[in-house]
Amino acid sequence: MIRFGPAGWEYVDWGGIVYPRPEPRGFDRLRFLAGYYGTVEVNATFYRPFTAQVAARWLERVADVPEFRFGAKIWRRFTHERAEPHGAKEVEEGRAALDALHAAGKLGAALLQFPWSFKRTDANEEWLRGLFRAFAGLPLVLEVRHDSWDVPDVYAELAEAGVGIVNVDQPLFHHSIRPGAAVTSPVAYVRVHGRNWKDWFRKGAGRDARYDYLYSAKELEPWADRIRALDAAPAHPDVYVVTNNHFEGKAPANATMLEAMVRRRKVDAPPPLVARYGEALKPFV
Repeated sequence: MIRFGPAGWEYVDWGGIVYPRPEPRGFDRLRFLAGYYGTVEVNATFYRPFTAQVAARWLERVADVPEFRFGAKIWRRFTHERAEPHGAKEVEEGRAALDALHAAGKLGAALLQFPWSFKRTDANEEWLRGLFRAFAGLPLVLEVRHDSWDVPDVYAELAEAGVGIVNVDQPLFHHSIRPGAAVTSPVAYVRVHGRNWKDWFRKGAGRDARYDYLYSAKELEPWADRIRALDAAPAHPDVYVVTNNHFEGKAPANATMLEAMVRRRKVDAPPPLVARYGEALKPFV
């Protein structure tokens, strides 16, 4: 099974581009996306923990799409706020919504996303081992962006722990991890961030600027090959392909293109998206 979809669904700038404008009465953005994409990655859980009750409402909204799965980012307390050790209460809070999704069979992956500054050191490796224990039982995947992690020993330890490695496309700088097609668990994960290198590390650049990038079909062709390779891996993993270049709906546009390229057939896409990116999407929808 290969599932494609964007990271997040609550973006003001998607109005009239991904979603209809005005939105009809009772319009549900998450359910709308689930009609076109096999997965959506929950961004909100990165910024603060959510309760099981909130996750239950997400589940209700996609209950009629049995093959749909969520990805969910783990709270930044564990990946970006590492000055102090985390406690059991924080783990309980950070797991609540993810455990609820997992118990319902709808959690495809729980994402530990680290910044480029998180390099391979003894202390950071031990931090990771602590997180693997804290979030045991969830389908964990790890995103690291510095190439110090791109060594056989790391992949072997992830495989032993049953943690997937995220294959990343990002703007490439000195010691940025390069694109790959590695599988270390029953979940194979791809995250596509865009290649807006001018704003990626620019101080003061906002979120929208960093992720303002539309891939061309030519740029995506190597990723289509990698995704097919992941799907054909001996471990037969479930494959998740998440596009994070969200600004003005570029993420769902590129998710649509990638799905069509991998499946070698045209696919459905939200009508407003086709209207906005018709020239890029025409061969794929």
